[in-house]
Amino acid sequence: MADSKPKTFVQSTDDVVRFLTDQHNLIKDLFEEVLSASGDDARQTAFVELRQLLAVHETAEEMVVHPRARAAVDGGDKIVDARLEEEHKAKQQLSELEKLDIGSAEFITELEKFREAVLDHAAHEEAEEFVKLSRELDAQELERMTKAVQAAEAIAPTRPHAGVESASLNFAVGPFASMLDRARDLIGSALK
Repeated sequence: MADSKPKTFVQSTDDVVRFLTDQHNLIKDLFEEVLSASGDDARQTAFVELRQLLAVHETAEEMVVHPRARAAVDGGDKIVDARLEEEHKAKQQLSELEKLDIGSAEFITELEKFREAVLDHAAHEEAEEFVKLSRELDAQELERMTKAVQAAEAIAPTRPHAGVESASLNFAVGPFASMLDRARDLIGSALK
């Protein structure tokens, strides 16, 4: 039976920027794992892991990182608004990918487009948001934010929910969505 808990393990836990950048690298690796899978079952397993990591990662950023960037970074509102728009589009793309036959050529084509959008989004976060947070926040705050991100990931939904890209909506809707997502994940893995 597959583990329904997303794998978000990364080495760096003392700095939120390193933690999230390590997760970006893990996401890149998971895309490659999905694309290079030897069969539909292996592709499905890797895709579920990718989907779960993307969902909890983005939720944590929306709940913890983006609000802090708005407050601490010069031009933070503009930077965060652009990232939230990208996240909304990515959630829509991911929802559409879930509807496709994982063994189809269409799935691979759409996954490659999605990968490009996600990696572009990660590059923007790292260059425009993370670098500035590293400059503006001291080591203690970066470490506290890592703990807050880990806590948010522990309760985050494991599926994309387009339209829920703000901290307030994640706090209001997130716990219920997370409960339903995690139940769906457990039931789905039990039926395999």
